[in-house]
Amino acid sequence: QVQLVESGGGLVQHGGSLRLSCAASGDTSCWSVMGWYRQAPGKERELVATITDRGSTNYADSVKGRFTISRDNAKNTLYLQMDSLKPEDTAVYYCAADHQTRTVVFGTTPYWGQGTQVTVSS
Repeated sequence: QVQLVESGGGLVQHGGSLRLSCAASGDTSCWSVMGWYRQAPGKERELVATITDRGSTNYADSVKGRFTISRDNAKNTLYLQMDSLKPEDTAVYYCAADHQTRTVVFGTTPYWGQGTQVTVSS
């Protein structure tokens, strides 16, 4: 059984930092590509960042220079370091994974975590 479990969300002030984690278990052959999505109330789900098993990364323009995605393959764990947080970063953050880049990028992978709430106060 494949599982992704996020942690690390919370309430932080404008300009603060948080680090999200996503622990993966099960068939780790699915974890070639991993990514973070977020969804704010009343808005569509947004791709935040992706990372391959070789460490190649991509970021949404809205978070470039502020967020850093990384992974520890030995621990099957994905991270998202979020710095200089803004109120508009408030959302539920989800991790996703698959063996294909396109299913993570287009959000069609069946492998998702349950989400962790990030709230940034102004």
